[in-house]
Amino acid sequence: MSGPDDDTTPYRFEPTTTAAALHDEYGGLDDGAETGVEVTIAGRLMLRRDQGRLAFGVLQDSTGRIQLFAAEATTPDFEGFTGLHLGDWVGVTGEVIRTRRGELSVRVGSWVRLAEARRPFPDKWHGITDPDTRYRQRYVDLWVTDDARRLFVLRSRALSLIRRWLEERGFIEVETPVFHPIPGGAAARPFTTHHNALDLEVYLRIAPELYLKRLTVGGFERVFEIARVFRNEGLSTRHNPEFTMLELYQAYADYGDIMVLVEELVAHLAVELLGTTSLAYDGRDMDLSTPWRRASLLELLEEHGGLRVDLDTPREDLVRYCEERDITVEDHHGPGKLILELYEKTTEPELWGPIFVTDYPKEVSPLARDHRSLPGFVERFEGIVAGRELCNAFTELLDPDEQRARFGAQEADRAAGDDEAMVVDEDYLRALEYGLPPTGGLGIGIDRLIMLLGDTQAIRDVILFPTMRPEQG
Repeated sequence: MSGPDDDTTPYRFEPTTTAAALHDEYGGLDDGAETGVEVTIAGRLMLRRDQGRLAFGVLQDSTGRIQLFAAEATTPDFEGFTGLHLGDWVGVTGEVIRTRRGELSVRVGSWVRLAEARRPFPDKWHGITDPDTRYRQRYVDLWVTDDARRLFVLRSRALSLIRRWLEERGFIEVETPVFHPIPGGAAARPFTTHHNALDLEVYLRIAPELYLKRLTVGGFERVFEIARVFRNEGLSTRHNPEFTMLELYQAYADYGDIMVLVEELVAHLAVELLGTTSLAYDGRDMDLSTPWRRASLLELLEEHGGLRVDLDTPREDLVRYCEERDITVEDHHGPGKLILELYEKTTEPELWGPIFVTDYPKEVSPLARDHRSLPGFVERFEGIVAGRELCNAFTELLDPDEQRARFGAQEADRAAGDDEAMVVDEDYLRALEYGLPPTGGLGIGIDRLIMLLGDTQAIRDVILFPTMRPEQG
């Protein structure tokens, strides 16, 4: 037993079981039954009600909840027990029983306070009503919001399953640098910092792509990284400045092979985590079973956006279509960029999917290989689910001369004002000169994948500590 004095708080405590284990083992106990079995459990006190010489509590640990039954006649320092705060950590030893009203319980034979909740803890049954507080105080949210705990357990299990699934197919996991000497691997604005010892400006990575392909040049034929990446962009229900990507590269594969990999991986995760590939997202049915539909960007733009265009469409017509749809047009935007803008405005949000949108303009795909039969296009796809990009993948560009020319076009865009355009990476070009075999590459947004499998519409719900504006006052 213990009061609030820190000197009485133990340095360690050893539970012998968990709430979930007790329910599994004694779930069939008759009402009013006693087991004679003594156990020790620990967790937070999430609810307490006092009834004269009896007191009842709900203890929650990482596995679930169990009732505590305390009687003045048998519980040491009964008054101290009834004075515990909601949210206090407690350790309890006692007999497993089922009360006459049918509640599986631990009868409190001894107890100790393990930590005091000095701030008022929200009532377990009402939760946190302010979303901003949920995200800022995740350490409270995880206790009082069952769905929050569910989502992060789901996330943990998903990452474990992804690793196992890839390793079973011969992929190896690696780690590549977070600090990059130049930003590359994606079109995004980077975060910049300074390395004092080297007196060097460096960038937090916006993608691990170019380093992973260096490893494929180095002989790692199937390689992946689950990488934290950083993009200096705004906040939205889909965007957080730091997020998690699965990137992988498979030698001797093209974008068709990667489509099969994606749909099989996502279907596998759905079955393992949810028991089915048929699920509901945001109140609407979705079927993740294979195969997913494949359709070109131009085909879908005509189907959903009502626009029949191509790279040969006069630029003034493309500009007019964009302006009619309130799309900003820059002088350096070519037909490929304008077509992509039209697709993203009119078509992508309408694609429930899952669907692979294939064959993007070369202009907007500087790292993808030329399409083998469509001049001006590349072998690239995005997986779209619920109107959102889930993944991006290419048949990778192998030719160092062509890659240099693509980087040069990107630098021209940067000089014209596009601060998300790529710059020339001389070391990556040198790596390509040693020879990159035919390769398929993929990036999947892990956070968006968990949003899909967890049926939540806000990325902040699946990131433990999302980026927030500073608290006021």
